Amino acid sequence: QVQLVESGGGLVQAGGSLRLSCAASGRTFTSYGMGWFRQAPGKEREFVAAINWSGDRSASADSVKGRFTISRDNAKNTLYLQMNSLKPEDTAVYYCAARSRLGWSTRLSEYDYWGQGTQVTVSS
Repeated sequence: QVQLVESGGGLVQAGGSLRLSCAASGRTFTSYGMGWFRQAPGKEREFVAAINWSGDRSASADSVKGRFTISRDNAKNTLYLQMNSLKPEDTAVYYCAARSRLGWSTRLSEYDYWGQGTQVTVSS
């Protein structure tokens, strides 16, 4: 089992940047593929980005390609999401998630553990 705690959210103007962090504790961090998802008010939770256990393979949603970068530091048991050129439509609660597989996935149902979320608000 792994516990996940997100941080780094906040209020930022359009065009600005934020870096989200997700600290993992419990079972060995390198046992998990990791992902970031987000949920805006009144909408379903959606895939943002995901990365494999070693960090050398990743994927991201079309809506964030070229603006968001997922990475992980296995020595620090931490997952990151660097978000640049933020837009008001990026406003959401952002969640990190872990799946008990080494690879990444875009599917919510394939993730076994979730953090509590961190709010990102982008003003126009």
